[in-house]
Amino acid sequence: MKKNHPIKKIALLTGGGDCPGLNSVIRAVVQSCILEHGIQVVGIPDGFKGLLENKFIPLDLLNTTGILSKGGTILGSSNVDTPFRVPVTKEGKKIYEDRSDEVVQHLKQERVDTMIVVGGDGTQSIAHGMSQKGIKVVGIPKTIDNDLNGTEFTIGFYTAVTTAVEALDKLHTTAESHHRIMVVEVMGRNAGWIALFAGLGGDADVILLPEISFDLNKVGAYLNDLYHSRKKYSIVVVAEGAKPIGGDVVVSKIIEDSPEKIRLGGIGHRVAEQLEKITGRESRAIVLGHLLRGGAPEGFDRILASRFGVAAVQAVVEGKFDTMVAYRNDNVELVPLETGAGKNRFISPESPFLQTARHRGICLGDSI
Repeated sequence: MKKNHPIKKIALLTGGGDCPGLNSVIRAVVQSCILEHGIQVVGIPDGFKGLLENKFIPLDLLNTTGILSKGGTILGSSNVDTPFRVPVTKEGKKIYEDRSDEVVQHLKQERVDTMIVVGGDGTQSIAHGMSQKGIKVVGIPKTIDNDLNGTEFTIGFYTAVTTAVEALDKLHTTAESHHRIMVVEVMGRNAGWIALFAGLGGDADVILLPEISFDLNKVGAYLNDLYHSRKKYSIVVVAEGAKPIGGDVVVSKIIEDSPEKIRLGGIGHRVAEQLEKITGRESRAIVLGHLLRGGAPEGFDRILASRFGVAAVQAVVEGKFDTMVAYRNDNVELVPLETGAGKNRFISPESPFLQTARHRGICLGDSI
């Protein structure tokens, strides 16, 4: 064991929405800490909610054995709790309190030397805020949306894409049998990474992205051309944040106490209804939703999570705090934590993946 460092205890937290690969990163952090550096690890249950409640769970080689292949997170998570904005009711009115000083004391009482925080842009934003309060923090990027600034890929993304592609494969046969237009809505918030990759891998005819406002008349004309020339059915993949030219996103609900109040959803059904009117052909909508978050992580996510976990522990022992591990050009590097704090990465017009879709003749809603 190597112990040439002052770090004795690390607290590990998984925040935001769940995704495949979180247990893989937990396993990697625990193994690296214990086997290589002799560092004790405690987990914080249910994201920052557990930190607010002063809860810590000892993590060791025994209680993390066999979890690498499991989906979800054994620690639990929360995508609404933040110590900087805690809802409380006083005199019949809801107000919000900053309790970040309180959670700093919880960490000190537990004798935690540093935190490793696994999450997306919202979670990393909170982590950066904790760093500014004097807590030593290293971030690990995860989100099925793959929209975190500073890294090319995040934990959970490839498994979500694989799930979406498998669904598209099944929809091809039923769409072909009934000559239907099948519209598949996928998650991704305001970034279209899941839709683009799933559409490419699942042989979609149309991919509608938040980054490119669409014209459904052009989409309908394209699908009619396909129908009359060579193909009697069509597959349309639409990201939940996609919107028509001059229009807006479809909002499913608003959650006031959440740092991310607006929840998207419903664009798939709207697109299907309008395409049926435009083309005169039967159109059905399917929303994959949280199905994309579930299941065991596929191989790439397990390996990426392992690389991220080991790199985060290495950053801790080297004293490189207020940083986030990131995947860039097949390498795992460190970037400033603020790089991913509340900041998103969108598909650029020059993206090679987007260009691949155009060269394959896939309609993106901006041209026939």
